[in-house]
Amino acid sequence: MKKLNVAVVGATGAVGQEILKVLAEREFPINGLKLLASQRSAGKEIQYQGKSYIVEETTHESFQGVDIALFAGGSASKEFARSAAKAGCVVIDNSSAFRLEPDVPLVVPEVNPEDVKWHKGIIANPNCSTIQMVVALNPLHQAAKIKRVVVSTYQAVSGAGIEAIEELTKQTQAVLAGEEYPPQVFPYPIAFNLIPHIDVFEDMDYTKEEWKMVRETKKILHDDNIAVTATTVRVPVYRSHSESINIETERKLTAAEAREILRNSPGIIVVDNVQEKQYPMPLFTSNRDEVFVGRIREDNSLANGLNLWVVADQLRKGAATNAVQIAELLVKYNCI
Repeated sequence: MKKLNVAVVGATGAVGQEILKVLAEREFPINGLKLLASQRSAGKEIQYQGKSYIVEETTHESFQGVDIALFAGGSASKEFARSAAKAGCVVIDNSSAFRLEPDVPLVVPEVNPEDVKWHKGIIANPNCSTIQMVVALNPLHQAAKIKRVVVSTYQAVSGAGIEAIEELTKQTQAVLAGEEYPPQVFPYPIAFNLIPHIDVFEDMDYTKEEWKMVRETKKILHDDNIAVTATTVRVPVYRSHSESINIETERKLTAAEAREILRNSPGIIVVDNVQEKQYPMPLFTSNRDEVFVGRIREDNSLANGLNLWVVADQLRKGAATNAVQIAELLVKYNCI
């Protein structure tokens, strides 16, 4: 297999570190590896596959000779992604900067892998919550055509970065010690609390995170007619996002049919045995690449409705693993 020169932008952050881990686990064919980050992080040393790499500051000249640049997200994408593409490498971007651009594929490999073929230098990784939802919904959409989706998310703090993880830990310790730890990352204390607000508020008082799920779902599934509404909530969990999803389909699907369809779909593990109290939970899905689905049941208020409970590690399938899978598709389809 052809070996490629790979750059990871934001290599010192939570997603960047996860990308490196996934590249190693999946034995991606790397010839040369370049680790890039902000000026503040430049000079740090990172181990990869038994070799030490010095993190370099990201500049517009960083991408000469690079085949694939995996951007971990953040402001670097808007500043450097176009420069990287002009230098001849394919950018796989985890930020929201390019997801809805008409000339940029928005790809979940289990759902729309062929879209990588029409890239023009940049491929977008969808929002983490959108990724796990469409992996679960696509097989049901293909079987019975989904008309409407109502989703409520329960999102782990690691989705907001390393600082958010530290804030949950320190706030929890403070509360248990009878002390105070003022919030810095979140607008309110997250320890022993839920915050129904992720990202900024936009049109109709929905947050940007909620609109991402609405708009990205339509683009990935190639169906602008699906009605999607979302409520996104931050919860005091370290890792793995959970989602309560209600769908309405054109053709009725029984719960048994839905289970069988999902069991035979790529990237999905069905955990759904209520008699044995078996269902997906963040504690048992962390550090896994699959999307876990359970609590599959027919909607008692609707003729053609289903309820699903979907859980996945948002740092892996929701970010790093999905990005590396896209890189693998580029190799498979010889699109690089």
